[in-house]
Amino acid sequence: MPHRLPPALLPGREEPLGALARDGGVNFAVFSQHAQRLEVCVFDASGATELRRYALHGPHDGVWSGFLPGAGPGLVYGLRAHGPYAPEQGHRFNPHKLLLDPNAREIVGRFTWAPEHHGYELGHPEGPRSFDTRDNALAMLKARVAPPPQPAPGWHNAPRLAPRDVVLYEMHVKGFSMTLPGIPDELRGSYAALAHPAAIAHFKALGVTTLSLLPVHYHLDEAALVARGQVNYWGYNTLAFNCPDPRFASAAVRKTGDPTAVNQEFRQMVHALHEAGLEVVLDVVYNHTAEGDQQGTTLSFRGLDHASWYRLAHDDRSRCENLTGCGNTLNVAHPRVTQFVLDSLRYWVLEMGVDGFRFDLAPVLGRGHHGYDPHAAFFTALMQDPVLAGARMIAEPWDAGHAGYQLGRFPGRWLEWNDKFRDTARRYWLGARVGRGEFARRFTASSDVFHHGQRSPLASVNFIAVHDGFTLADFTSYARKHNEANGEDNRDGRDDEICDPLNGARYGAVSGLGSSPAEGPSPDAAVMQRRERVRRALLATLLLAQGTPMLCAGDEIGNTQGGNNNAYCQDNEVGWLNWTQADTGLRDYVAELLALRRAEPALRHDQWFHPSSVTPGERTLAWFTPGGAEMHVHDWHDGGQHAFACRIDAGLMPVVPVLPGLSMASGAASPYGQAGSRHLLIAFNPEPTPMPFTLPAGPWALCLDSSGQNTPGPVPSRPAPLIVPDHALMVLRGLD
Repeated sequence: MPHRLPPALLPGREEPLGALARDGGVNFAVFSQHAQRLEVCVFDASGATELRRYALHGPHDGVWSGFLPGAGPGLVYGLRAHGPYAPEQGHRFNPHKLLLDPNAREIVGRFTWAPEHHGYELGHPEGPRSFDTRDNALAMLKARVAPPPQPAPGWHNAPRLAPRDVVLYEMHVKGFSMTLPGIPDELRGSYAALAHPAAIAHFKALGVTTLSLLPVHYHLDEAALVARGQVNYWGYNTLAFNCPDPRFASAAVRKTGDPTAVNQEFRQMVHALHEAGLEVVLDVVYNHTAEGDQQGTTLSFRGLDHASWYRLAHDDRSRCENLTGCGNTLNVAHPRVTQFVLDSLRYWVLEMGVDGFRFDLAPVLGRGHHGYDPHAAFFTALMQDPVLAGARMIAEPWDAGHAGYQLGRFPGRWLEWNDKFRDTARRYWLGARVGRGEFARRFTASSDVFHHGQRSPLASVNFIAVHDGFTLADFTSYARKHNEANGEDNRDGRDDEICDPLNGARYGAVSGLGSSPAEGPSPDAAVMQRRERVRRALLATLLLAQGTPMLCAGDEIGNTQGGNNNAYCQDNEVGWLNWTQADTGLRDYVAELLALRRAEPALRHDQWFHPSSVTPGERTLAWFTPGGAEMHVHDWHDGGQHAFACRIDAGLMPVVPVLPGLSMASGAASPYGQAGSRHLLIAFNPEPTPMPFTLPAGPWALCLDSSGQNTPGPVPSRPAPLIVPDHALMVLRGLD
């Protein structure tokens, strides 16, 4: 900070937006299309005392700017916006409210909920149309000017994996490492913990390639949660989109309260993960902010230009359009909001080093006046951006608005969470009797959804469980949600999530359990064995299917949340992975599955399979009944039969070697060979009894039995049938 602050700001540049230390001072640039005056308030280093207030110059094309000579990194500031307070027109300017710069790179202070954070008087008869004159500066967070930007150390050593080789691992930064053996106590739950050798060893032994981190942007805990003594553990309530949340920094860094150190720890984490050959993808929430609906707070975007930043109801501009279920919706159709999101994404790639993004409620990004448009300006701008062109883009393809389900309708190179795969895989193995045709479509990347335009099979992000819902262990152990600990009388979370504690067995048919399912841990060995079988079959289905697999962290060790399918506020043993009770056998099995996927190019094929009748030399796919006959129309519609098999013929296409830098579970050479097999056969038996399968002409060798009953090796030639155990999947490779 300069020893003596000048009386006024010099004219500044309108770009880049935010506060940037440059040319012997700090340049401020803030967007507000409807403000009549914008001010920068400079504070002391603690943020407790305002030292000076400056008017910004402008506006020029909606941007206000100014230059403060002699200032530099470490300058603490906030904004105040003057303009009309006319809620019926969508304007909520209130200069009594100190505002956080949306483009802040560093934040100081600790947020506490207080009535003065609202732009209106709480309890006033006019509600949100009233006007509050209390100043909130003392309780408000402030921005701090960051050091000049520099390339991230993780940018140059990024793995840059081929799309066909990606295996996503969705995880929570804190929850993953809180009880992980080998992590020092001072690092538990932090960015640094993910870069620790103990964490990296697990990722590498497992065989995942890409960590998909739940939100790490600076977020607020909702007032209702704070009142209950809880927190927003998942973090889907962003206030500052360019700041890593300090609550995930290591203990020593949190103690300093230095946001520069938080940023540096995050950058070092990315660098270390890249050194280990691992990618980092961030779950980002550019669909709403922590300010809530029209009855919410005035902390940043709302105070700067409510009518530009947010989508407003067409019939009443005093109300926010709520397409997110969270109160407000960012107006990404506005050019400046599009610019803001793109600038933020570039920041995380160039300066923080990340490899891509998973967009929460992604249809919001493409919504205009007439609903969702896959050719919206945001997607066009993103596609041509030279920095973001190489980043991974993953959509959660639904939002809470009208026609919000948009699976399969994102632009060419986007990947999309495929909930159809989840639901079909669960129904198939839990005995809900989904048809073989439906299961086959999902197992081969949902061609009915993605096979159009330039879409690849890899566009289908296959999953069986994610953070939002039951874990694998829980949807095979519970018949209903148990969210009582959330404090909402079990009303929150999905009521219709597909789950079954007896995995398709008729209630009462196992050990006299009666008419109600036995939930949670069971003393009945038959029940526990069936659950284990189904879990292994589901994991094999996920990790061997065509498309991009995504594993939910903890499913590989049998992690349970006690039947809670909405643990968003459980920053405790419920939401953390329970490493003390890890199923190491299941972990090794998942590693074996991923080793098989790496070794067999046909299992990570990035083109649509051709029908079996095409010219030899192409990869082909054929489906067979257990009797060995190729499936025909009447077989696909036979609702009484669910077991079947598929044969993948790799033909004479060039092979893809085992990925460099990715060791097998044992660290030894692949037991499946380096070049892959010319033929693979996968037999599925979801039935409660073993099933004989007549194999196509061989010879064949068993390389995986999900039940663990059979040892890998050559299998008898025809006419002897292959006996596939109940609730199991078997993989055979051709020996010719």
